[in-house]
Amino acid sequence: MGIFDRFSSKDVDHFAKSLAVDISRRYPPSLDQAKEKKISQNRIAKVLEDAYRKAIEFESGKSLGVYKKARLGNTFRWELTELGYSKPFIEMATEGLIVYITRKAPSASAAGSAKR
Repeated sequence: MGIFDRFSSKDVDHFAKSLAVDISRRYPPSLDQAKEKKISQNRIAKVLEDAYRKAIEFESGKSLGVYKKARLGNTFRWELTELGYSKPFIEMATEGLIVYITRKAPSASAAGSAKR
């Protein structure tokens, strides 16, 4: 077991797929493909933000490196494609995922001073 074997890439793949499936339950691909959107942009944003929050929790628990973050994004992208989402939605959702998991969380002191 080496330094890079804290957890398997299969864990990352499994999480990425489960994240995409969770999105598909709350925002089915058929709604994304419909010409007349029956769901508000705010609702889509809420679904994606919930997914991104789960990804941040996963990343903080696993301390993903660059390779595994990229793997998470790619697996997520391919799973959304297989589920039948449109290319614009896939690009937006994947870009958001990568942005959320790569930005640094604010420190406790910064969070405390922001509340004042």
